[in-house]
Amino acid sequence: MDGPRTRLSGRLPVPLPLLAAAALALPGSLHGAATYAGVPTMQLSAPLLVLLYGLAIVGAAFTLAWAAEAAQVDINAGIALALLALVAVLPEYAVDFVFTAQCGSAYATEGGSPEVCGLALANMTGANRILVGVGWPLVVLVSALAVRRAARGGTPPPVRRASLARTRVRIAPVMSVEVGFLLVATLYSLSLPLRSSLTLLDSAVLLAIFAAYAWRLARMPPTQPTLSGVSHWLGSHPRGPRRTWVAGLFAGAALVILASAEHFAESLVETGSDLGVDEFLLVQWIAPLASESPELMVACLLAWRLKGGDALGALLSSKVNQWTLLVGGLPIVFALTHVGLDGLPVDAEQRYELLITAAQSLLAIALLVTLRLTVRSALLLLTLFMVQLLASVLGSDRVHEVTILAMSGVYLALAVVLLALRRRAVAEVGHTAFVRDLDTVG
Repeated sequence: MDGPRTRLSGRLPVPLPLLAAAALALPGSLHGAATYAGVPTMQLSAPLLVLLYGLAIVGAAFTLAWAAEAAQVDINAGIALALLALVAVLPEYAVDFVFTAQCGSAYATEGGSPEVCGLALANMTGANRILVGVGWPLVVLVSALAVRRAARGGTPPPVRRASLARTRVRIAPVMSVEVGFLLVATLYSLSLPLRSSLTLLDSAVLLAIFAAYAWRLARMPPTQPTLSGVSHWLGSHPRGPRRTWVAGLFAGAALVILASAEHFAESLVETGSDLGVDEFLLVQWIAPLASESPELMVACLLAWRLKGGDALGALLSSKVNQWTLLVGGLPIVFALTHVGLDGLPVDAEQRYELLITAAQSLLAIALLVTLRLTVRSALLLLTLFMVQLLASVLGSDRVHEVTILAMSGVYLALAVVLLALRRRAVAEVGHTAFVRDLDTVG
């Protein structure tokens, strides 16, 4: 695909915002890399480390947003958003795989450590529920605020007209692919709470779903992006330098995230522990919130720039790869570290967590099957999430268990009713996702 029509002549000075993002990312990423390498570093308190690594993740988030926009000059938007989602969610993969590897090692050397395995699944389910229960609503609310801001600022007519629909975020019809494959993965995931372990068979099924999703993404037609600021600077380079810059920024942001995110989560957990917060709650809610922060920041940046559809699309793509590639990878990591074919153990408590996570996912699909998410729907997702979160944090174990079962029932009942009422939309999404020639999708 050709680049933007407007090209900059001569040498292109690096934009100040890109330099600022690099400056934010450098200290934390260097400190994190040195820590991984065992190089002595300055001893800092946990709150200061949270700040240091948090700023690094912010810098990486800005860089990812610019790179993903500029990448659409050369690849279709679906693949660009999927790549953005995959890089942004790397912290969650790192944290979950570390917990799973510890679980496998414990089983190999000590004959089992259910507590560690429970932490691995708690982190995964917590991250998935934060993504849908907080991330999706956040994008819609930020988009609504951004459109109102643009309308008050005397924007061109297209933005003023968009302000009339400010209570909803629409995703492109071609993103029916993400919705369709997420529905398939979610329907399969509803069987996971019935298991006593996640096996290599589960890995095979989920990874096959992800492979089919990736193949379908490659069939999406190319689009001409609208670029501005740093992304326009990137897109204005000739093809060779442009691709080098975009690939370099993706790789650089990934390295920053890998060097910083796990330490960010650990420092946040340590800070919470110093304040007397329960370890399980820290692993299920605080650590995932930290590891999900890069993609949430990227999505909010896109939404604030009046690209709410791209923002929601990135989080939707992230949900697909977490619910397939991440979950499917856990039994493989366990098998490699356990050195056996046994599945990753799932205790009774984690079966409840898997149930409510799958139920929430089904409701999210039912709300998004029309390819738009309204403020009302976003607030519904946020409210239901806050109810389960408060029960988890403030209630007893019994209250937590009853709340999960009740909330799972609410999620599933609402999802079934909505899917029945929107059955034509479900059929249209399915046809577009799995059958239709994507070149004909508007």
